[in-house]
Amino acid sequence: MGLRELREKALRELRGNGEGVRVLSDRIYDYDIYNDLGNPDKGLEFARPDLGGQRRPYPRRCRTGRPSTNLDPKSESPANEMMPMYVPRDEAFSDGKRRTVDAGSRKGMMNNLFPFFKHSIEGDSINSFADINNLYKESRNRSNFPVESTADAFKFDPPNIVSREASCCLRDDEFGRFTLAGMNPISIERLKVFPPVSKLDPSIYGPTQSALREEHLISHLDGMSVQQAIEKKKLFTLDYHDVFLPFLSSINAHPNRKAYATRTIFLLTQFGTLKPIAIELSLPSMNPFKPSKQVITPPEDATSNWQWQLAKAHVCSNDSGAHELIQHWLRTHACREPFIIAARRHLSVMHPIHKLLHPHMRYTMDINARARELLINADGIIESLFSTKECSMEITSLAYKNWRFDMESLPADLIRRGIAEQDPTEPHGIKLLIEDYPYANDGLLIWSAIERLVKDYVNHYYPDSNSIQSDSELNTWYYESINVGHADLRHETWWPKLSTPDDLVSILATLIWISSAKHAALNFGQYHYGGYVPVRPPYMRRLIPNEDDPEYSNFVSDPEGYFLSSLPSLKEMTFLLSVLDMLSTHSDDEEYLGDRKELSTWRGNPEIIEAFYRFSMEMKAIEKEIDRRNSDPKLRNRCGAGVSPYQLLVPFSGPGVSCRGVPNSISI
Repeated sequence: MGLRELREKALRELRGNGEGVRVLSDRIYDYDIYNDLGNPDKGLEFARPDLGGQRRPYPRRCRTGRPSTNLDPKSESPANEMMPMYVPRDEAFSDGKRRTVDAGSRKGMMNNLFPFFKHSIEGDSINSFADINNLYKESRNRSNFPVESTADAFKFDPPNIVSREASCCLRDDEFGRFTLAGMNPISIERLKVFPPVSKLDPSIYGPTQSALREEHLISHLDGMSVQQAIEKKKLFTLDYHDVFLPFLSSINAHPNRKAYATRTIFLLTQFGTLKPIAIELSLPSMNPFKPSKQVITPPEDATSNWQWQLAKAHVCSNDSGAHELIQHWLRTHACREPFIIAARRHLSVMHPIHKLLHPHMRYTMDINARARELLINADGIIESLFSTKECSMEITSLAYKNWRFDMESLPADLIRRGIAEQDPTEPHGIKLLIEDYPYANDGLLIWSAIERLVKDYVNHYYPDSNSIQSDSELNTWYYESINVGHADLRHETWWPKLSTPDDLVSILATLIWISSAKHAALNFGQYHYGGYVPVRPPYMRRLIPNEDDPEYSNFVSDPEGYFLSSLPSLKEMTFLLSVLDMLSTHSDDEEYLGDRKELSTWRGNPEIIEAFYRFSMEMKAIEKEIDRRNSDPKLRNRCGAGVSPYQLLVPFSGPGVSCRGVPNSISI
């Protein structure tokens, strides 16, 4: 009680009043919309709509208070040397973290420098897959050749996840496996309705019916009808139709960007793997006499083989954009930040929930600010490297309308996507319909451990509902997270209530899950899963020609050349590889899940220290269990000849690009 007045005074100083320009020495936390992504003063082509509000709903960010642009008084001017990007100083990178990020930038510049001059002199066109393979160092045992050759000095490490075979295209088995154990394992859903139906307005986007029909699938269903396969829960889908179709006219207006809105149907085989059996490619309905949708099925001859390869490349291009913009940026980085701002504004550093969440908020606001400055801004890295161009952030705003916090826990997400069903007899309370689903299998181990830790912690401090309801700091934090931080969705009825200890356990476990394991699964595999462009292109430059298209004869005469000309240029590939390498890097000062640094904070609470110790032991046991699973030949999505082990949810890692390790927080 003696400290209550001091706690309230400290929190008032952190909140600010929503006015004034922030300087780097400030410790003020306030909210703002995303009105700082464009730069109309540089040119109208660099103007971007504000995100946040009824028209374009969006989570709130930390306010910086920079002056408005000259041409748009509602938009905030970009950061510059005179007025750098503001981050509350307690959220800023440490010197060690900053050195790691700066070193990654320098490494990327060096890797780009030689190829840039080489391609400027020799040309940037791709004549064969050998030109792409030449971007990488020789794939050999580096321990036997400790001295790097001059030829390899400016080349990239070969991604060790994706196979680079003679065909150099994505194999069907890899295509299916990467939806379950790749860099985006959270988009796959069970197919429940056939043909699929769009939810877009038909008066704007044309008929809602899919072009997929039973005759496209029947020969691949092992004797089942489509309805039987659906009833047996054997059909799954990657459906990006409604995500991309509203933006295709803008995307395809660019001379070097061409995209479809794709749907892919997969069959769950008797071996527990996913087999792609049909791809639907949709374009805006521009000509009533020319179909805007086509379906491509597994090949029967040489021509259909290359059409199938191009179709898979377009699906992967869709998936790359959806992964980076929606699953990664929106659902982890952007949606997590309002909870952090509210925590700093309303939870005293002495509050037990602040102490629990503190390591799970580390560096997130700093990395988000850097993203607004370099990654998601007008003409930034995302617009330069992905198909979505200037539509990128509007796509995330449309996706945010369907975001639900109550569906962000791992079990709820799996059930929502139809991948799992509730089953109290199972260890985690749910039954997976795809038994060999590495992301879900490993993730459930971590989720359950987080839930147990949080339950022990919450029950220690909050023995009953009265203790929850009487905690003004706690309730104000949660209220503001929703009503200010996520103001555009504040009236939704799905927001979890905060009335009981169980309510608090669910909310906190979900926040910790998003900050740690979910983000790790989406982030730290980017280089090794996305670093070989023919297998996972970030965008395509050509559509698939039909027989009446002028390009069709060129495609038939040189299908490999047509495929290569559809990929990004060699310069753009080197830029992409540099970015993915930096984003996939663990820093030297990384703090991993289960590695608590400040246990002395609970010196007077041995029960809490014991709970953290048990959690740390669980993380070590989970690491051993994942290693065991990766050696089990029955698990074909993570073990087998040429099959990469799934290690993204192994809790611990050393520094660098390891494709493993679960940090406590969203820190890159």
